[in-house]
Amino acid sequence: MPGQQDASVFRIPPYHYLHVLDQTTNVTRLETGPQTFVRKDNEVVLLNPERMITVPPRNYCVVLNPVLRDADNQVLLDNLGQVRLQHAEDEVRLQQEPFPLYPGEELKLKVTLLTVVPALEALRLKVSRDFTDTNNQERKAGDEILFEGPGTYVPRKEIEVVGQHKAIVIKPNTAIKLRATRETVDRNGKNRVAGEEWILKKYGAYLPGVYEELVESCTATFLTDKVAVHVIAAQTFTDETGKQRKSGEEYLITVNEMETFIPDVYEQVVGKVNITTLTNRQYCVIVNPIGESGKPQLGAKKLIKGEISFFLQPGESLENGIQEVFILGDNEGIVLKAQEAFKDPFVTPPVDRQPGDKWMLKGPMEYIPPVEVEVVSKRRAIPLHENEGIYIRNTNTGQVRAVIGRTYMMGEDEELWEKNLPTIVRTLISAQRDTAADRGDWINPNKEKKKKKDDLEDEEVFDASRVVTFQVPHNAAVQIYDYKSKKSRVTFGPDLVMLGPDEHFTQLSLSAGKPKKANMIRAIALLLGPDFSSDVIVVETSDHARLQLEISYNWHFEIKDKENSQESSKIFCVADFVGDLCKAMASKIRGAVSSVTFDDFHKNSAKIIQLAVFGTDQETRKPRDVIMFPANKLVVTSVDIRAVEPVDQRTRDSLQKSVTLAIEITTQSQEAAARREAERIEQEARGKLDRQRIMDEAQAEKARKELLSLQAESSAVESTGQAKAEAISKAEAARIEAEAGVQGARLRAEAQKIETESELERMNAAREADIRFAIENNNIEIEKAEKMAKIETEKFNQMVTTLGKETIQAMASGPQDHQVKMLQSLGLSSTLITDGRTPINLLNTAGGLLGNMTQGSLPQ
Repeated sequence: MPGQQDASVFRIPPYHYLHVLDQTTNVTRLETGPQTFVRKDNEVVLLNPERMITVPPRNYCVVLNPVLRDADNQVLLDNLGQVRLQHAEDEVRLQQEPFPLYPGEELKLKVTLLTVVPALEALRLKVSRDFTDTNNQERKAGDEILFEGPGTYVPRKEIEVVGQHKAIVIKPNTAIKLRATRETVDRNGKNRVAGEEWILKKYGAYLPGVYEELVESCTATFLTDKVAVHVIAAQTFTDETGKQRKSGEEYLITVNEMETFIPDVYEQVVGKVNITTLTNRQYCVIVNPIGESGKPQLGAKKLIKGEISFFLQPGESLENGIQEVFILGDNEGIVLKAQEAFKDPFVTPPVDRQPGDKWMLKGPMEYIPPVEVEVVSKRRAIPLHENEGIYIRNTNTGQVRAVIGRTYMMGEDEELWEKNLPTIVRTLISAQRDTAADRGDWINPNKEKKKKKDDLEDEEVFDASRVVTFQVPHNAAVQIYDYKSKKSRVTFGPDLVMLGPDEHFTQLSLSAGKPKKANMIRAIALLLGPDFSSDVIVVETSDHARLQLEISYNWHFEIKDKENSQESSKIFCVADFVGDLCKAMASKIRGAVSSVTFDDFHKNSAKIIQLAVFGTDQETRKPRDVIMFPANKLVVTSVDIRAVEPVDQRTRDSLQKSVTLAIEITTQSQEAAARREAERIEQEARGKLDRQRIMDEAQAEKARKELLSLQAESSAVESTGQAKAEAISKAEAARIEAEAGVQGARLRAEAQKIETESELERMNAAREADIRFAIENNNIEIEKAEKMAKIETEKFNQMVTTLGKETIQAMASGPQDHQVKMLQSLGLSSTLITDGRTPINLLNTAGGLLGNMTQGSLPQ
């Protein structure tokens, strides 16, 4: 490009231009083509030849700093010859002839397609400077205009495009809420102030005005016989039905007023209200009902009985929802309480009820309580077996009694009373626990507390209002104490114990474990035995050998008269009879063992312990068999020493060594006896083995002799048979070879025959196929020729029929008639034309010449 600018000659094509600077005057001028421009020495080409700007139809461009033109559209120049420009101005140029850019002009926006605004759309325009439009309307800067389609928007320098809007399609059962951004007139011609909102429900396409904005689209709520709309008025206005609504007023729109509901600008939908339906077995109480004046009656109640359907008005609510009618059977009743003073017409004669009165109605009947009555409870008669009962408490006097073995319905002043039982007692009387079979399963209060914390979910619900029962097992006893009468009674099993309201079980806290520990077992049933208790005690002999004894005692309770309450209650005098028994026996055994040495005790342990436990009879001086504790009638019948172990380690080691030595001696003697027996058995087995070996050698020699004789015979047979076998094999080989040759020749002949026959069959099949092909081809050709002939015949017949007889006759006689007419027009009756070389037959010429004579005479 610098090279071209330094050149002197510039060829400017058509519709091209360049800028030339005159360095003498510093004036830049425009040169347009077509021409050949010769640059002078004082001139500089600032812009090489450029193509002129072409604006096609429906396009535009924007030029910055456009030139000034006069009324005749001529470019204005200043005194120096420089073009005059509108600095910092824009000019929109539309379709026109290609034009150049004068010096100083710039193409701000290239050639761009004009914006086509389709139907139902608009361009949002903003006025950037004051101007007067084509309708002589003044536009102020800041005004906004909508250019609505369909149309092509032609831009102006005073207007800029802010955005594009689309029309909103309002479908049936929908509406749009609009808001005015400033004072304007809507499309219905109504004046709107800034911030005003209105609803447009007419379905179709709606294009918001320039000062209108869409707040939201609303969808209609379909109202049915089962659905209504709860509405609150935001300010005072008149709704669609013509009713005036006050600010804050709440009301219900139902299907009786309109089928679909779209909230107005001043209406706010609280929610949908479903219809309340009551059957003929239901009722409800409405709180704060709407009165006849349409105002809510605050604090009042209204009873609605089914069968009915209604809508809850705003402010109304149901007390306790929809309630079922009280249907009372023969063994049912309800306890009622009056909330207000009223006259009860349900009873005969009617009774005046005062607030706080309680009464009870018994079935069979149906009852719907009025609004002045509160239903305290519904009661059912409790059927009780002869072994079942309940605790009843009178709410007026506080007296508690037990009802057992009959069906009972509580009165209005009675209630179920729950008996307070310790948790450990509930566990002991559980139906899942067998007192006799599960006596080895200790019940410890501490363990039960931990188990209760871990298994709260699995714990069964204990009905404390039921009379507490306990099945006393066989050969067991239970003591029950009445705290009201301060008396106790003992029940022996098998029997069923039922506690009164003031009675409780006497708990037994027994020792358990080895050695015994106190308060390990809790029980309410005392097993009478016979049973046993085991204990571990430590004793010391006179030579200071400490031993640990594991002893079991067999015991039972001896009760002669179970009907005597004083004698029966003795078995419960000692709370921990197991611990008392084990302690008494342990003290006796320690005293007896301390007076003997370890060796004597080791040899006579059973006798020493039995004598210490049972003692001797003072009269006979003989050891006794039993011992009785008179305090609780406990009898010990026997003592069993289950184990004796030294406590001292050295004594235990010595005892272990002696026992080990005795075991070794016994083991060695047994090993020696076994070894001698094994040697004897081995000698006997060796003798039997030698005898058997000698007998086997004799049998082997005899067998060897027979083998040698057989070998001699076989060698002779082998020598003679070999030559015979060779001859037979050679003859057999020759015979087989000959038979193989014959068989091969026969097979080759059969193969040749098969090949010849197959080739003959193939050739016959090929010839037959050729013949069939030729016949089929000939048949096809014949059929084709017949069909073509038929087609041609039909075609000719159709052509003849179409043309007609007269037409064909005319066509055939046309040339002759033409010649005759031509000759007649020439005045010739006949003529003959020949080239002089072709011979002419004139024998029938006369007939031809005179042919016309038969039609008429020649003209004179």
